[in-house]
Amino acid sequence: MAEKISFTAGGKPIFLYPAGKTAPLVLLHTVHGEGDRVYRAVHDLTDKDFSFAAVDGLEWDNEMSPWPIPPIAKNDTPCNGGADVHLERLLAEILPAIKARLPHPPAYSALAGYSLAGLFALYAAYKTAAFSRLACASGSFWYPAFYEFVCENSMPKSPQKIYFSLGDKEARTRNEILKTVEENTRRLVRHYEQKGIKTIFELNPGNHFHQGIERMAKGIAWVLE
Repeated sequence: MAEKISFTAGGKPIFLYPAGKTAPLVLLHTVHGEGDRVYRAVHDLTDKDFSFAAVDGLEWDNEMSPWPIPPIAKNDTPCNGGADVHLERLLAEILPAIKARLPHPPAYSALAGYSLAGLFALYAAYKTAAFSRLACASGSFWYPAFYEFVCENSMPKSPQKIYFSLGDKEARTRNEILKTVEENTRRLVRHYEQKGIKTIFELNPGNHFHQGIERMAKGIAWVLE
């Protein structure tokens, strides 16, 4: 495994683990600095060589959300819809700074995320062709109007592979918005399968917060294969 390089780009702390040769680059948005644990967990699952970059310090409910929505539960916070602004910064500042620190250009770039960051990964594919593989673990596909957005828009270039997963208890909730997550995720899987994109959906035991590191690592390992 690679030694970690820490730096700041686009106002965000970046933690980079560069491969020593030409290899894929996996970019992961993190919320609690879990990049190191995910990186090690992926190495436990695959012997594929890859560079890994964790982007931290996010305004999670703002920068990972595609458009504004009000709070979905009592005492919750609204999502402010700042994904486009963050994606512009990611492409213009963060991704170039990461690639400049790699010893070799990446074979391809993959975008991974958990929860809202999984939603962001798929949303980003409708705005840029920079990422050819996507890993969406327990993605927030309950997000209002997101499935409709997918049906009404097209990607600039279809990704080679898309990974989806959920916990088998995530849809078991009284919240009328959150309970749509499994149905919507399965609809997305069918949508991309029909377009000929290599797609997989895995149902894991537990709720949204169970074994998040392991679930994310599984998704990354799959897109690297």
